[in-house]
Amino acid sequence: MSDTNAALAEIHQFLPCRTPHRWIENALANQDLMLIDHAHCEKKAASTALSLMYRYVDNTELLNKMSRLAREELRHFEQVLAIMKKRGVSYGHLSPARYAAGLRQQVRSEDPGRLVDVLIVGAIIEARSCERFAALAPYLDEKLADFYNSLLKSEARHYQDYLKLAEQANDGPVDERVAEFLAVERELIETPDTEFRFHSGPVI
Repeated sequence: MSDTNAALAEIHQFLPCRTPHRWIENALANQDLMLIDHAHCEKKAASTALSLMYRYVDNTELLNKMSRLAREELRHFEQVLAIMKKRGVSYGHLSPARYAAGLRQQVRSEDPGRLVDVLIVGAIIEARSCERFAALAPYLDEKLADFYNSLLKSEARHYQDYLKLAEQANDGPVDERVAEFLAVERELIETPDTEFRFHSGPVI
């Protein structure tokens, strides 16, 4: 088993459910919108990493991992923009999905609990992104499929980095807290949504 396949198997075991096939159908019918929101997701991921670096300046391991992550996410942002340009897709504002906000509603307000929860949310978002890239790739044109497959390794590593940092911030395992967030995540992924986004539920 390749490193990427092993990482994907771990993510499938971690997440509470697979992406509904109806969402894949939504994505294939809305590929321009998918790319625009994907670009937004990469930019938001970089922003989250930078905000953690500004807030927790004394956490050396966090600073190093988030610095690398932010650079990678911005590189992915640039790559998505380049794909969009070739396809004549304009980058513009989109209303955010309920997904990230739904997860962040559960975040505690005081540290160290706040940091632990923000890192768990980061791990879940990265894991779901990786799962969706893999789920979509078989249905996409060759160039987009190759790009999404190329993202799997870094997204899987980001998920692992976030989870390790959460355990460090918690001074021990975070399994119970992760389970609470994953229960919320499952509902957000499986419940029908009103608008298609990269992290939306299925639009019926």
